[in-house]
Amino acid sequence: MGVTPDVNLIDEVIRQRLDEILPRKLEEKLAELRAGKTPSMTLIATKGTLDWAYPPFILSSTAAALGWEVSAFFTFYGLELLKKDLSGLKVSPLGNPAMPMKMPFGPEWFRSLRWTIPNALQSLMPGFEAIATAMMKKTIKNKGVVEIAELRGLAIESGVNLIGCQMTVDLFGYTRNEFIPEVKEFVGAATFLPIARDADVNLFI
Repeated sequence: MGVTPDVNLIDEVIRQRLDEILPRKLEEKLAELRAGKTPSMTLIATKGTLDWAYPPFILSSTAAALGWEVSAFFTFYGLELLKKDLSGLKVSPLGNPAMPMKMPFGPEWFRSLRWTIPNALQSLMPGFEAIATAMMKKTIKNKGVVEIAELRGLAIESGVNLIGCQMTVDLFGYTRNEFIPEVKEFVGAATFLPIARDADVNLFI
């Protein structure tokens, strides 16, 4: 006569075994999914000056070169960075005490000096912003740093999705013809936010 198995005991053994196996299998599967997922980044660019033009294109092109999916949303003054003509980009040290004013010419000791010019004096000097912009461009050239147009081109070649803010276009009275054709979308915040929600990294510049 056979022994009748204890169903309750069998169920308990199965439950214990599942409790041991499932967490490990789940963690292994999650690790597999994380390893296979393409990282993504969204970036919001709000500044339109020469110095602030570098961060969004450097960060977005670098992330894209690493294989990330990148979407950059340009709003308010940041839209200046998507225009066909970038010659109007300027830099203003006024109200920016962190900006070093070093001369891009002269002997080494002269170039190493940091010129601190009070805001009150800057505001009284005609053409000071033009001088600062010229100095910045000269420094960029001397140091072999790529210009904004070239850096933007690298971002485009790397597959960065450039997005313009439609509300800002309407607000400032821009026309689509003012912007480079690589800007495929002009949307509002309601369209961009779901993209940002699903991204791994979100940056505001």
